[in-house]
Amino acid sequence: METLLDYETATLVKSYLPRNAVLYSLSEFFGACADATRTKIICALSISEMCVSDLCGLLSLNQTTCSHQLRYLRSAGIVKQRRQGKIIFYSLQNKKIEGVIEAGAEFLGYINH
Repeated sequence: METLLDYETATLVKSYLPRNAVLYSLSEFFGACADATRTKIICALSISEMCVSDLCGLLSLNQTTCSHQLRYLRSAGIVKQRRQGKIIFYSLQNKKIEGVIEAGAEFLGYINH
């Protein structure tokens, strides 16, 4: 197949493409955000850390679903936990996730700046 790009442009594009490991990690990250329930949990945790029962009550989730999704988000490195006695509190691993969610909402036209 013949390319229509000039050599310089083709070289520039190739130099900016992430390595396969980075592409895989990005796919995993966006996959973790690709579920509406997980995105709702991320949005809630961007406001405050919470325990499962608080998340369930605020987000109208059953405990099994909430726990399963939190486990998924933890394994993806998006959410962390902290134990205080018998209660486990969840929070965002890194606040930069808020910017990712906001950028997505802005891209979709839900936020105007």
